[in-house]
Amino acid sequence: MVRYMNKIQKAELWDNMHFMFREYNDRMVHVDLTYDYVIDPESFKTVLICFLERAPILHASFQKNALRNFWEVAKYRIDDVVMVAEPKNIEEAKTEFLMQYIPPESELQMKIALFYEGKTTHLCLVVNHMCMDGGDLKYFLYALAKAYSDYVERGISPVKLRMGDRAFETVYDGFEEEDKEEAKHLYKNVCSKDDHKFPLTPPSESDTSFLVKRKISKEMFLKLKENGKAHGATINDVLVAAYIDSLYRLLSLNANEALSVACAMDLRRYKKDRESDGLTNQTAFMQCGVSQRGVDIWETLAAVTESSNEAKQDKFAGLYGLPILAACYKYLPHALSEKIIKLGYRNPYISMSNIGVLDAKKLAFCDVMPKDGYMSGAVKYKPFILLSATTLQEVLTLSMCTKGSKQDRQLIEHFFDLLEESLQKLAA
Repeated sequence: MVRYMNKIQKAELWDNMHFMFREYNDRMVHVDLTYDYVIDPESFKTVLICFLERAPILHASFQKNALRNFWEVAKYRIDDVVMVAEPKNIEEAKTEFLMQYIPPESELQMKIALFYEGKTTHLCLVVNHMCMDGGDLKYFLYALAKAYSDYVERGISPVKLRMGDRAFETVYDGFEEEDKEEAKHLYKNVCSKDDHKFPLTPPSESDTSFLVKRKISKEMFLKLKENGKAHGATINDVLVAAYIDSLYRLLSLNANEALSVACAMDLRRYKKDRESDGLTNQTAFMQCGVSQRGVDIWETLAAVTESSNEAKQDKFAGLYGLPILAACYKYLPHALSEKIIKLGYRNPYISMSNIGVLDAKKLAFCDVMPKDGYMSGAVKYKPFILLSATTLQEVLTLSMCTKGSKQDRQLIEHFFDLLEESLQKLAA
């Protein structure tokens, strides 16, 4: 038993917002990495204990309070954090583990499994999005792999993990004083206004959480990057264009209908010093879309690129509405602030999170890089959906986590067929 004196930690803005998102998704972020290397479980646990002591938010219970929500740091057993097993059916074990739900009131906000298959280790991780976003989860994994390697190979004490402020206001630190003041007064509401929905079945008590993923080969991914660059588009623009092109077909939309997707953006782009933060969330969404379907997918890509470039030219992109959210949580009792925020907030029905590159070198355990892996966002509740994207060694993994029926799984599998067709056109 690791003993930790109970402490109270403030629930920051994004902690409270993700708690409010409980109506839209389960808030879990999922990681699956595969190594041709046997990770030593005891060394792994030793390193992880050091990390948990430096990031107590990961073993804290979220306490809902009528006035102010807060985190209560708790004692924990490392064996409750890390599962070690050699299952007969590795895929079934991974699916069961990854689709679990960690309640916010739990005393642990992260669970890790080391599944062994001969000399292969499958490292699976589930963490509450209230604690950190994909950007900081990548940092956490990089630091964990390095610390393990240093500890096993060189006996170096594994204690290097960022500790610092978790508040959203740190995004303003990179602005000059005049722009900082303007950014702190951006009360404009820029929530999604697109009413299109995935044609999922009605919610049912028999619905279960599942994950659907599709791999895009290295050859195809590199061609997508090359063709995108030739058209002045980023790989994110290419993915959004394929996403929108597929949605037009899936939803049987009129070509003259406008369609947009809410795209996650990392607000750390505004920061000069990222090392002063603790593990936290700094992610917002921006709308990217088209006024009509292009005559071909290249015209759709051009419209998407124009839309995203226009958003990027706004020096405050992603920061709109944060001051009013902050004011509500600061000056109003939580029970009232959440009601007021819900009046103006609209969760996007269709969204995408390009989590980006998983750096294989930084994920190496004792110089052994993962041979396969991906990261995926939360399990969405109907009618909301989220497409997650990560690349590992230039292999792209697209995934969706949904709580639904067998028919919903079949629909999403069909959507991934359409999405792959759209990507093939862009790679041609």
